[in-house]
Amino acid sequence: MLHLEGRPLFSITVRDHLMIAHSFRGEVFGPAQRLHGATYLVDATFRREQLDDDNLVVDIGLATKELGAVVSELNYRNLDEEPDFAGINTSTEFLAKVIADRLAERVHKGALGENAKGLTSLTVTLHESHIAWASYERAL
Repeated sequence: MLHLEGRPLFSITVRDHLMIAHSFRGEVFGPAQRLHGATYLVDATFRREQLDDDNLVVDIGLATKELGAVVSELNYRNLDEEPDFAGINTSTEFLAKVIADRLAERVHKGALGENAKGLTSLTVTLHESHIAWASYERAL
């Protein structure tokens, strides 16, 4: 179980997938400097210290719906052509942060329900393959 300052946390994770095209700038990226595709499994993990009055972390249906909405904004896009990402290397790590921040905005606007105000943190993990993935964790 994960801990926040020594306190136990409850969590739930919902999953979606994302398919994008992009390219990178910089020698460190080798052949990935050319336009290429990437398919990710996207996991969003929501955490809180205490369960809500219904003994839930967050409504799984709403969490799944909102993750799907965020992912759909990026899905089947060439990120090199998206104004939000102009001049940015859209690495797996960077995209995990983008998705987490967009989900956090939805939590704060109430899209995951009133009880989601008790959430303490959110982690988004993008799985590039069965052997490599990147995550971004943020407070809510």
